[in-house]
Amino acid sequence: MRRNRAVAVIAGAAAALFALTACQPDSQAGGGSPTLAPVAETSSVASPSASPSITASPSPTPTKTTTPTKTTTTSSCQQGPRQKEVETALAKLGTWGPIVVDGHQTDADCATIKKFQKRFGISPANGRAGDTTASVAKRLAATDPAKCQAGTGLVACVDLTHQTTYIMKGGKVIWGPTVTRTGMAGYATPSGWFKIFDRSPKHWSNPYKVWLPSWQQFYNGDGFHETTTYIHNTGIGSHGCVNLLKVDAQKYYATLGYGTKVHLYGRRPGT
Repeated sequence: MRRNRAVAVIAGAAAALFALTACQPDSQAGGGSPTLAPVAETSSVASPSASPSITASPSPTPTKTTTPTKTTTTSSCQQGPRQKEVETALAKLGTWGPIVVDGHQTDADCATIKKFQKRFGISPANGRAGDTTASVAKRLAATDPAKCQAGTGLVACVDLTHQTTYIMKGGKVIWGPTVTRTGMAGYATPSGWFKIFDRSPKHWSNPYKVWLPSWQQFYNGDGFHETTTYIHNTGIGSHGCVNLLKVDAQKYYATLGYGTKVHLYGRRPGT
């Protein structure tokens, strides 16, 4: 009886030991890799406590784009009604100083216009771009020396259409273009080729009772001479002669001579 009871006690203890051994993880039991509990999926952005603090750069302030505007200045000269026309012509000529073609008067524009006005006897020479200044500037800018067909010789050229004149030598303009005033209606200066055949520092005109300085005759009673009236009064004209400003008449007299060719081409408007 005692032996049976002992066997029963031993069997019970063995069963209990087996039950405890069967509940341990596989690692403890000596088999395979440990089984880990599932880990919840985390955000790809680390939490502030886990990553270094990054300070974002401030967004640049948008730059406002504006269209450049002309800086206007007040000129000491009055702006005339033909400002842009004068600027355009003087810019084409390119010999009278700085000029900006924008229709706006500046001190630099004024100085250039004054210089031009003084050279061509425009009164008043105040830098204001009026009708006379515009007319002279546009006529000079429109003058084409190639139309004189001077070749390589010394030739005095007269553009009757634009009322301008110049001297050429060796195929180049050596004086001018400058302004002139030729015969008015009823006394139109003829076009064509002529030669100087008479000249005098001061010639007396019997028909008109006036002295004609720097006289150089090239056709009948017509010739070059210094004007005796305001050359820019285009409502009148000469009686066939080629009127010149004093500075031009003196230059023509010093440069030309007996036998010098004179080419007049075109036609004065209104004749």
